[in-house]
Amino acid sequence: MPYEPPTHTVERSLRATTGAKVIAGVDEVGRGAWAGPVTVCAAVTGLRRPPLGLTDSKLLTVKRRTELAVELEKWVTAYALGHAAPEEIDELGMTAALRLAAVRALEGLPVRPDAVILDGKHDYLGAPWRVRTVIKGDRSCVAVAAASVIAKVHRDKMMAELGADHADFGFAANAGYPSPVHKAALEERGPTPYHRLSWAYLDALPRWQHLKKARVWLEGNVPQIEGQLGFDF
Repeated sequence: MPYEPPTHTVERSLRATTGAKVIAGVDEVGRGAWAGPVTVCAAVTGLRRPPLGLTDSKLLTVKRRTELAVELEKWVTAYALGHAAPEEIDELGMTAALRLAAVRALEGLPVRPDAVILDGKHDYLGAPWRVRTVIKGDRSCVAVAAASVIAKVHRDKMMAELGADHADFGFAANAGYPSPVHKAALEERGPTPYHRLSWAYLDALPRWQHLKKARVWLEGNVPQIEGQLGFDF
């Protein structure tokens, strides 16, 4: 089933209603994984026509997504990536980890955006950022779709590299997400240094339950994270 290509509609609306000139699309990947970081890309595209076939990264084949990421990195005005490490996810919870990764990405851009288009319905960024949330923004907004593709390709490559010494876990194929190969390796070998140890998958692994970490911070009740240092992937 063909999908409508993304547009600049939301960006034009923000320009008209807020006066914003530099607008970043933001999307994340890795939220539901058992291992690896959560990765956020912030992309600034302006109002130019995007490369042909741009859409949500999940709708693209691996080959096309990889090719498109190369095109996008040359086409966008600017992009930057931010990561929150498994240890930070365990310590802070996912909401704060997402914000940490997103702030790192936004602060990595050469110019601070006047506004942010954030994929989804939940604003995990908050003040002082001016945020417009868009459900399925990775399909409908050009900048968010570009961020989606770049984030996915970079994180997949990162997970393949991290998994080089842990071949039984299949990180090159599953990117740290649940899969039969991943679960079998966990049962046999236990978590790698890249696993999230506060996650419920450990409840089904009696041999390794002693490694599970209790979450200190409840979602929505998190410490200030500005200025914290992250894992250097």
